[in-house]
Amino acid sequence: MGSVDRLKGCLGANVYTEVPDGGWGWVVALAFFFVEVFTYGIIKSFGIFFQDLMIHFNESNSRVSWIISICVFVMTFTAPLSSVSSTRFGHRPVVMVGGALISLGMISSAFVNSVEQMYITVGVVSGLGYCLAFLPTVTILSQYFQKRRSLVTAIASTGECFSVFVFAPAFTALKDYSGWRCCLIVMGVFQSTIILCGALLRPIVIQTKQEVLHKTLVKQIETKYMLDNEQTRTSIDSVDSGVQSLSTSCTNIAGRSKEEEMEMEKKEEETGMLSGASVEKEEPSTPPLRNKLLDFSVLKDCSFICYALFGLFATLGFFAPQLYVIPLSISLGIGKDRAAYMLSAMAVAEIFGRISMGWMLNKKPIRKIYIELICVLLLCLVLVVFPFVCEFWGLMVCCVLYGFMLGTVAASHIPMLAEDDVLGIEKMPSAVGVYIFIQSFAGLAGPPLGGFLVDLTQDYGAAFYSCAAGMGMGALFLALVRPAKTGLCNRRKKQQQSSKAPSCENITEDNKIVVEVPDDFLDVDIVAEDSIFKSKSGDSAARARSI
Repeated sequence: MGSVDRLKGCLGANVYTEVPDGGWGWVVALAFFFVEVFTYGIIKSFGIFFQDLMIHFNESNSRVSWIISICVFVMTFTAPLSSVSSTRFGHRPVVMVGGALISLGMISSAFVNSVEQMYITVGVVSGLGYCLAFLPTVTILSQYFQKRRSLVTAIASTGECFSVFVFAPAFTALKDYSGWRCCLIVMGVFQSTIILCGALLRPIVIQTKQEVLHKTLVKQIETKYMLDNEQTRTSIDSVDSGVQSLSTSCTNIAGRSKEEEMEMEKKEEETGMLSGASVEKEEPSTPPLRNKLLDFSVLKDCSFICYALFGLFATLGFFAPQLYVIPLSISLGIGKDRAAYMLSAMAVAEIFGRISMGWMLNKKPIRKIYIELICVLLLCLVLVVFPFVCEFWGLMVCCVLYGFMLGTVAASHIPMLAEDDVLGIEKMPSAVGVYIFIQSFAGLAGPPLGGFLVDLTQDYGAAFYSCAAGMGMGALFLALVRPAKTGLCNRRKKQQQSSKAPSCENITEDNKIVVEVPDDFLDVDIVAEDSIFKSKSGDSAARARSI
């Protein structure tokens, strides 16, 4: 029993009276770091297999690139399923199932015979696993932190950049040594560590100090009652053992029974008073509301609609630059070896961008939503500059700036849902699924749209212009989030509520509504009553005279 209780204590829910901003949250942050390494990091590094798959299956670049496009689409499109599952079953089992699906899909990809089969193994199976593993982890991490939330989330999210910078060269060397099939198996085995990361996600429960005090008092009374019962049983056993005489044992039993009855009455009175007090306190309060499995009511919130449209258009600029920066470099006469350094520069700069954004949001010089807006505008400007650069060092500077600004936006756009400027921490678990579901369409359409514009104009700069246009539209909707939260929508609601509800001046202490009557109306009635009274008195006086 002791080991079982210890196991429950280690794996059970953490109960706090307020958001801890640490504690077990640091373990959750470490788990989120490795989840980032083996989800987004592997997705970004999967391009090392493209050339081998094209040669082995004799397929074109576009057909092979659909593997990642389908994977990203399934990952984002099934985000509501992840939110529903986390609310229904908890974050821990959902992440563990997601880790198992990721590992299964990647290992089974080593035994496929066509690209179409890889659409299913990597695109559907692993894509679903990525969704189930990533979203619950970032959601529960936001619940463990409040003051340090932005900084901790930004640092933990650098896992994908670490994966691109470290694992991509390592897996490339392994692929050249043992082949791409063996490399996929090793990658799938590494990704199974997400199951262990999911086991570390202990639920968190925030209770008030009164609730905790009430539970401790009840436990103390229960334990004291059980100890008294044990003492009573041992005393009766000692009496029945025959050591004492019959007369003394009878008197002792009778005396103890009276004392026990008195003690029991006192305890019942104490427990009755305690339960009565708790009932009296709990009666006026409304029963706690259960979280909805998927709360689509967030779509009625104007600020969330604007923020979701920001995510939809901004996603167009998230994926395409990584795909087209190397072809753009080669088209400018830069060698393939030097062009490969562009992605490495992006990954390193993105790490610094994420950490800097977390530090800046933690300091909060201005509202967090405005900091994110400034970063989005700067990212849009960098995308516009890309096509005007004609040399290696100019492109390198643009890649560093793009990676840094991309890191700032990527580290803040999902945690920003927990801020009061958008929704708040209460609605984040269900809203994040809806938000990423809306993003999925832009994630699927972004790379093909860039490719279509490149084929139409025969210029790789067109892809960057399309990304800049999408990011500019996203900045426009992001700028409307704060006005939508505090502006016209709330004013209309307040006007409707004030028109329906009676004024506070007309409500008395007995909750009776008093109708205000104009003063002149009362005066008219009083004058009328006085005239009637005078006429009646005059008639009676005239009758008396006649008599």
